[in-house]
Order: sequence, then structure tokens, then C-alpha cells
Amino acid sequence: MTTEPVAALLHRAITAREPAFDARHETALRLFNGFLEGCPDLVVDLYATTIVLHNYADPPAAGQALIAAAQQVLHERLPWLRAIVVKTRHGATDGEKQGVLIFGESVDRRIREHGVWYALELTMNRDASFYLDTRNLREWAIRYLRDKSVLNTFAYTGSLGVAAYGGGASRVAQLDLNRRFLNVAKTSYTLNGFPIRKPEFMTGDFWPLINRLKRAGERFDCVFIDPPFFAATDRGVVDLAQNVTRLINKVRPLVTDGGTIVAINNALFFSGQDYMQALESLCHDGYVAIEGTIPVPADCAGFPETTVATPITDPAPFNHATKIALLKIRHKS
Repeated sequence: MTTEPVAALLHRAITAREPAFDARHETALRLFNGFLEGCPDLVVDLYATTIVLHNYADPPAAGQALIAAAQQVLHERLPWLRAIVVKTRHGATDGEKQGVLIFGESVDRRIREHGVWYALELTMNRDASFYLDTRNLREWAIRYLRDKSVLNTFAYTGSLGVAAYGGGASRVAQLDLNRRFLNVAKTSYTLNGFPIRKPEFMTGDFWPLINRLKRAGERFDCVFIDPPFFAATDRGVVDLAQNVTRLINKVRPLVTDGGTIVAINNALFFSGQDYMQALESLCHDGYVAIEGTIPVPADCAGFPETTVATPITDPAPFNHATKIALLKIRHKS
């Protein structure tokens, strides 16, 4: 870990990302990944003209000097900024954890990526309602899911499904436990002029909803599985370090012959090799094949000239703890 001042680290990180800035200031990027770029108590994200500063210091007061230094650099390098929000990971209140506006009058409510608009609710939750590390996956969805039917499980605010519709998917079903999150997805549909069909927004527990789709004989050309690291309800448990294969097997019957499961695992302490071994165990029957992987973009994974630390667990053959695999599914004739 470097002993350089955070201001120097931020200047270097922003310089590396400048080619990705857009003239209209509509994009979203990770400007600084402190875990890999020299300051693990700070992460800096850009959403259009709003900055979200993540204070990971414990106690939080230990991060105040970092926040102040970051503000100074950001105002110097990005004079067009309109708002700055601080999310305090170990804050004393939900409001501190969800985000406090420390500069500006209001935050941005949308960004555009690969020509598709996405709604934002930056202070609705502990994260920022839009995952930056799956940008390349959204581009894949836009490029390859035209005329395909798609099921987005653990949809959160629905960005993967929105991307699929942006690429011309014929049908997109969004599934999440929280109606508030799916309402953000509906706002994204409205921003893009996509039709909102109520049956395609399913609120409820993953396990019984998947069973209901099976009983109805539903089939999809592509199924996204992007669950939280750990979640438990009275119907089932999601544990990305322990039951990865159970989740995939659960949705396999819903995939058309020759269709794709996109399996995402963001468990920080689950290595890339362990994840590949779990996926390979599914391939022994000949009906699942690992078709490829999708890397996390460099602004999240770190650039060679900015990265000064190694991940807690080796993600190889993936490039980040968010491990994205494409699985080709076959069925018995």
C-alpha cells in the first residue's frame, strides 16, 4: 500500500479515466477504487454531474480528512460538478449510510450508457442504485440479445434488463424482492420509451417465483443471475461462496435449448479459481458449457499505472471480484 497523499492518488486516477469522460457529462464511472489504488477507506464514483464519495473508514471520523481532500481535487479537476454526496459505510444512521448531500442543491436522476438511459436513486440505498462493474455486461446485452426473451433475476433496479430492451430484446421479465427497486426500473423504461407491461415486473421471493415460472412452462433465451452475496428468506438461502451451483440449477429448466445463463458472483473472498471449479462441476453432464467470461471495466478494476495493491482474493481468470461467466445450456432431446 502506498503512503502517497490521497490528493496525488486521485489526480493520477482521474487522469487515467479522462478519455472515458463524455462532453455532455451523462456517463457513470468509478473515478477512484481506493481498495486497489492506494486508499482503502475511500471510493469515488461519478454519475453524470454528481459525485458519490464512499467513506469506508471505521470509525467514520477517520475518513473526514480524506473526504475534504477529495472534494478539493474534484472541484479542481471537474469544475462542472453540480453535486457531491457522501455515503458513510459505518455511519450511525441510515441517512448517513444512504448518503448526505454536502455540495450542490440536487443530485442527478439519470445517466446514459451505450445510448441507453438509466434512472438513478443515488440515496435510496447504501449503494447508488446502479452497478458500475457490470457496464461491459450491459454492452453485451445490447449487442447480443436482439429478438431474445430475457429473465433478469435478483434484478435490483433492472439495469441488465433495461440494457436487453435497449438492444431490441423481444421480452424482458424483471424479478426482485423489493418493489421500490423495480419502480426505478420502470422509470428507466419511461426514459427510453419502452413499454411497461405489469406482468413482466415480478415482486417476490426468488425461490417460489422461479417455481411459478416453471409450472407455467415459461422459457427464456437468456437468464441473468446476479444475487447478493448472502440472503436468506423462509423459502431459501443465497450464499455465493457455498451454493453457487444450486442457483444455476434452479433456473436451468427455464432456459431454452441453446440459451444462455449469465452467472455473476461478487463474493470478495471466493477466488476466481474456486468459482470456475464450481461452474465446471456443472459441465460434467454435458448439458452446461462455459462459453466465456466478461471482464469488469478498467475504471472499476484499476489501471496498470494506478493500481498499487492486490485483491484480497485472486480473481483470475477473471479480472475483478465481480466474476461474470456465460453458460451455454442444452437439454435432453
